[in-house]
Amino acid sequence: MSFDLKIKTLALELPEVPKPVGSYVSFVESDSLVFLSGLLPRRGSELIFRGKVGADLSVEQGIQAARLCALNALSVIRGQCGTLDKVGRILRVVGYIQAHNAFTDHPKVLNGASDLFKEVFGEAGLHARSAVGVASLPANAACEIELTFRIR
Repeated sequence: MSFDLKIKTLALELPEVPKPVGSYVSFVESDSLVFLSGLLPRRGSELIFRGKVGADLSVEQGIQAARLCALNALSVIRGQCGTLDKVGRILRVVGYIQAHNAFTDHPKVLNGASDLFKEVFGEAGLHARSAVGVASLPANAACEIELTFRIR
């Protein structure tokens, strides 16, 4: 099944393609590898999830924040490639979770993004990853993900 069709089948709505807010580009291709810059849990220009997971936000809210970051990543991919069907394999996801200093469920939060990639891409969505707890993120975002994938 086409990945674009899979998005429709799962009734997922991709957000508007996020625009860079600094001196960088969102998408860099080198040979068959693509690197996406960090993506925040935004819808358009609105940051939806703010604060520290484990203090201001629940684990479930953190999971939803990571999922929204992943949806933004898909939006960037489709915006740049014209289709998600050019994705050959998600290779690596790095997630930064803004968390209370005693919080230790970073991997569970990042599952929000990882599970979405598996839902959409199946086996091609399985990836290596790191889930990192941080003291702060831009705009007080709950999380940020970056992504490396291979294109066909």
